[in-house]
Amino acid sequence: MSILIVVTNPRDWPLAIPGVTVVPARAYLTDAAYGKERGARVFNLCRSYRYQSLGYYVSLLAEARGHKPLPRVGTIEDLQSRNLVRLLTQGLDELVQRSLAPIKSDEFELSIYFGRNVAKHYDQLSGQLFKLLQAPLLRAHFQRRDGQWRIRGVRPMAASDIPPQHQAFAIEAASDYFLRRPRPLKRRAAPRFDLAILHDPDNPEQASDARALRKFERAAQQMGIHAELVTRADFGRLSAFDALFIRDTTFVNHYTYRYSRQALAEGLVVIDDPQSILKCNNKVYLAELLARHRIPTPRTLLVHRDNAGQILQVLTLPIVLKQPDSSFSLGVVKVTSAVELRATVEQLLEKSELIIAQEYLPTAFDWRVGILDRRVLFVCQYFMVPGHWQIIKRNGQGGAYREGATLALPLDQAPARVVKMALKAADLIGDGFYGVDLKEVGRRCCVIEVNDNPNVDAGNEDGVLKDALYREVMAVFAKRIEARRRGASS
Repeated sequence: MSILIVVTNPRDWPLAIPGVTVVPARAYLTDAAYGKERGARVFNLCRSYRYQSLGYYVSLLAEARGHKPLPRVGTIEDLQSRNLVRLLTQGLDELVQRSLAPIKSDEFELSIYFGRNVAKHYDQLSGQLFKLLQAPLLRAHFQRRDGQWRIRGVRPMAASDIPPQHQAFAIEAASDYFLRRPRPLKRRAAPRFDLAILHDPDNPEQASDARALRKFERAAQQMGIHAELVTRADFGRLSAFDALFIRDTTFVNHYTYRYSRQALAEGLVVIDDPQSILKCNNKVYLAELLARHRIPTPRTLLVHRDNAGQILQVLTLPIVLKQPDSSFSLGVVKVTSAVELRATVEQLLEKSELIIAQEYLPTAFDWRVGILDRRVLFVCQYFMVPGHWQIIKRNGQGGAYREGATLALPLDQAPARVVKMALKAADLIGDGFYGVDLKEVGRRCCVIEVNDNPNVDAGNEDGVLKDALYREVMAVFAKRIEARRRGASS
């Protein structure tokens, strides 16, 4: 694979790097020989990336030729918007404050050369910005207000913008970058597709544990898919993949939702897709949806300030109160007295205009039916924590917690009405990956909620299918990527 540094004028990049060819932009655009190269990596260091300029067309045609440009046209467009840059980099706030704390002035510019800065102290921040924004040379502008540093903007640099005193370092950073790029491993067969598996190694409650993530990777390989574990810092690399599989806990006002939206915009196959995250993360929406389609649920009341005093006319104590975006038992409270009811409702309504009040149905376990592509993938019983009314018991908000046992059952051992109702409920959301929670009380069977991004932990949900469960998931990705490629080429 050839490596090309494309510049407006070769004098902008005067020093040679072994194995790297410096090419004038006009030659790259007009010489037919470059169009015939296969798999070239193009580092666009032109003087301008303005719309329809030479630099703009270098990245645009590189993508059309199947080359791998840095920056891509999408990155060039992203860097034009300060708001979008701030959105993409908002997860770096702690690192920004720590890195820039010693600076005395209230303005600072950081020059980034292939993820590095001339001052080693800024290498971590430079590396994270490079990962997110994926341009070889960047200049980030920071401003301090009220004691807090903020990113005001980031723009790509041309080779001609490198100050003379930084040129030797820029050459060194580029040389190190090219030399450390991993060589592709020899494989029996090249992977057909590339899959990003989004996870957060610091989150103890993400949707799959480390063992399950490894099983997903192995299953992907068996399907001819190269799977790579990515984190929030890899946002700028999304376009290099064919699909995204989110295995961190999803929320709407969260980086996982931004990942999902951006991946869909880039044309990737996405599980979970943004609409599924939006719908499943709001219990008010789910309550209205299930009621409209006459799917049995516990008796439910949408509560607002005007009807909060009428809850006890509809429901009897104890009552379960839920924030619309509650998950993992957070934001879900059981109240047992009228005094506790009034106080908790008031507290929850301070955060949301609408909340859920629901009939309490005591059971030894909840049914969880895992559904992917409108088919049942697994059925489990999630048992309550001994002496507690939920499957998770927390010791304080966000602190340590205990979980009840999980028992996976063969599909034919699950009650038919549970499976049928779960499929019907999930079908209202879409064809993604869902975990439908249900309760059976006597003759009643009720849907509690539909979750996007359901848990798959090694030794729990895979208790029946074992490794076949992971292959089933990867088979869906392979099928959808193939279908999308066929649609794009027709």
